[in-house]
Amino acid sequence: MLGTRDPLFLTGVTFPPQCPILEETVIKLSVYDVKDKSANTSTFLGSATFSVADLLKSRDQQISLNLRSSDDLAAVGTVVVSRMKMGEIEDGEADHITADIQGQKCALVCESLHGTTNDKDYGPRMSALFKNPVCKVYRFQTVDSKWMLVREQMAESTLSFTIPKQLITLHIQEDSRRIQELKDLGELSPHWDNLRREVITRYDQVIRSYQENLEELDKLTGPSFKPSCSKAQKYLEFIPINLHTQRMRVTCPRKTDAFYDIITVGAPAAHFQGFKSGGLQRLLGRYENEKKSYSTAYQCIYYSPEQTARARDVLGTLSELQPLIGSLADRLLQAAQQRCAHALRDTLKSLAEKTEQFVHALKDELVKSALLALHAARPGYVSKTQTQTPPLQTRAPQMPSHPGQTVTEPDAVVCNNVAGAQTPTKEEPPPPAGPLERQDSIPHHKEYDEEEWDRVWANVAKSLNCVIALVDKLQEQDNNNQESTPDQALADVITSHNPTGEWREQLSPLVASLKECVTEVGDRAQKSMTFVLLQEAVCSIPQGLFLQQRRDVVFSQALSALACGFVMRLYAGLEDKGFLQQLHLVGLVAQFESLLSTYSEEIGMLEDMETGISDLHRVTFRITEAKSDDPADLQPVVSGRRDHYTVEVPLPQQSFQMIPPELREGKPLQVYPVLFNVGINEQQTIAERFGDISLQERINQRNFEILDGYFKTLSDKVPSECLPCFQTQMDVKELLETLGQNVVTKKRKNVEILWLAGTICRRLNGIRFTSCKSAKDRTSMSVTLEQCALLRDEHQLNKDYFIRALDCMRSSRLTQGEAAQWDDPEAGSVANHKPASRHFYPIALLLVSSHLLVVWLILSLVFLLAKYQ
Repeated sequence: MLGTRDPLFLTGVTFPPQCPILEETVIKLSVYDVKDKSANTSTFLGSATFSVADLLKSRDQQISLNLRSSDDLAAVGTVVVSRMKMGEIEDGEADHITADIQGQKCALVCESLHGTTNDKDYGPRMSALFKNPVCKVYRFQTVDSKWMLVREQMAESTLSFTIPKQLITLHIQEDSRRIQELKDLGELSPHWDNLRREVITRYDQVIRSYQENLEELDKLTGPSFKPSCSKAQKYLEFIPINLHTQRMRVTCPRKTDAFYDIITVGAPAAHFQGFKSGGLQRLLGRYENEKKSYSTAYQCIYYSPEQTARARDVLGTLSELQPLIGSLADRLLQAAQQRCAHALRDTLKSLAEKTEQFVHALKDELVKSALLALHAARPGYVSKTQTQTPPLQTRAPQMPSHPGQTVTEPDAVVCNNVAGAQTPTKEEPPPPAGPLERQDSIPHHKEYDEEEWDRVWANVAKSLNCVIALVDKLQEQDNNNQESTPDQALADVITSHNPTGEWREQLSPLVASLKECVTEVGDRAQKSMTFVLLQEAVCSIPQGLFLQQRRDVVFSQALSALACGFVMRLYAGLEDKGFLQQLHLVGLVAQFESLLSTYSEEIGMLEDMETGISDLHRVTFRITEAKSDDPADLQPVVSGRRDHYTVEVPLPQQSFQMIPPELREGKPLQVYPVLFNVGINEQQTIAERFGDISLQERINQRNFEILDGYFKTLSDKVPSECLPCFQTQMDVKELLETLGQNVVTKKRKNVEILWLAGTICRRLNGIRFTSCKSAKDRTSMSVTLEQCALLRDEHQLNKDYFIRALDCMRSSRLTQGEAAQWDDPEAGSVANHKPASRHFYPIALLLVSSHLLVVWLILSLVFLLAKYQ
């Protein structure tokens, strides 16, 4: 310690598992006086030796040793060695410890780079996903002069790389399917055929770029995180920056252990692509405005983002339901062949439900309009004259409310006209057509024969009605036969009059007709929706795919962080029945705390982050049973497409059996991401005085509404007993009201917003994230302040120890930060040992007066001109 001639130090030493110690082990302690830490210059003071047996046999397992000089002639100091059980403290051990060490600045008891042998926070299950833990243990005094043990453990996550690699693979597969769908559109006019080729070429470029990224990621070995100095590397752009887990476990006398988790990650943003033109929020808004003009230039129909999203939903529904309907139809025939009435009824019920969903998914004006647009894009199309008789208005078919009910329509024979419906075949020539004309909005199709689509669409419902009617008839006949036939002759009657394959033979034609109708409807709908997306891609050729790539990058970083937080929260709550009930009834809130400023390039980062966090609403989680306890089988698996992803989290068999049946059945679990931002650095000072902070205000207000809506839903469905208990008795509703007042209050650097949002998140069993540009300086300051505040509010940390605890936690991070921030733009050019531009330092002082700021700008300009001339 500086400024004292009688210093006192407290430090800890651990022995890793690979270096076991026995009672006869002799340990030597050497003490040095460090003159200059940066230059690594020190002077040897003295040493002492002792055996492990002496320590264990001593009173209170504590011995006092004299440090001897190198010539063993004089005593130069005293060393007190104590044995401490890592992660444990008993009442008897804590009662006799008092605050008898004066002037102690840092109560760091132990520091370890590999955890400990009895590490209950990172056991075998956690070690599959979280690597290289760094553990620090402190002891701080409480208000009643007792001592608490505080254990900090930080770890890397393998999800930093596994989730992005899975997403890139899914993007490649989705874009490859899109290319095949475009090719399957068939023959188009020369104009549209050329545009289709151009779009396919752009998709090929994106696929090649993603494949290169994936190949480079597969080559990587080493740490399981991306350091901030690599944020601008292209092949790492999908990887989140400095993604780490942080757990603080607190052990107090006569109290149960408590732990607090937080995920730290750099702001999800496209750092490689830069922020010269802003972030995603601004770029997407500008892009939608420009898309209308491009639709005019390319002679396309302009589709809004909602319509293109609807087209993707229809394609997703088709890809999911069409094969499922075919599978259920085959199961129906198998049940008929086995004459199993129960299986037949259950399968028919499932078939009717899925077919109803299929039909209603296509009950959309967008499908009709797209069919006309595709019809007009065929070669030789000529518009019908306006004098043509208007088409007959057809009524949409009604689905049966239950398998036993059939729906008839006027002047229609339900069961006999399925195969004979007057539906034009694909070989029939298209109607006369003329030159293609651009339409600025969805047409009303007065010149298009709507009856053709309605007939094809209605045939699905009619075919299903026929299947239901025949099954009812067969079962009714079978029941009548059983009632009128004696029990002794029942088997003979079945053999002679109802052979095994009779039900199947009668059902086969109708089931085949249903499958054909579903296939025909699905084929037409798929082509029409693909043409919608083709027109959207044509209008977005200049920058649309570039924005999609940027969005993929940002989403990959955000999803990696969310998956890491979800898994950590799930593992921590497997024994909490209230948490598991909340998980399957409502879902979890994921609160992202951002410390980005609304100035310069960090505005673009915040715009990227806002879009990436918002896109997480498209993600659901499912819990599955792992095939084995092998680490490879415990990795989360991502599936789906850009509009909706599902993350499957495998659990070991023993843990899987502990969760409620709703979770074991694979129920989709919702996550509600919210983002709150308050800039806290000097750039935010400039933005608040001379810039614009409307982006930050809009983000906070909008996400407060999401958080408030989540709490109302949670209050309606989950009893308050399921939520965790805290020492501070302030109600969550009161906290929300205070937060709502703060987000609309005009106040500079209102950090109360972040504190309230974090407190509410913990009260609601949520997942906490903290981010800044690189998840280092600002993030570590925020995390340590939050941890010390939790120790004060929840564990009665002595007020005199608050600053001491804060300094202790931050000093340990400072050592790591200096080693990790080389060549990082946020920390300056440390690699070259050159200070940052000194004429930028006085800005905080000069902001006191706008006149001084003008003077400072002029002097800085003169300085720069003189320097570079």
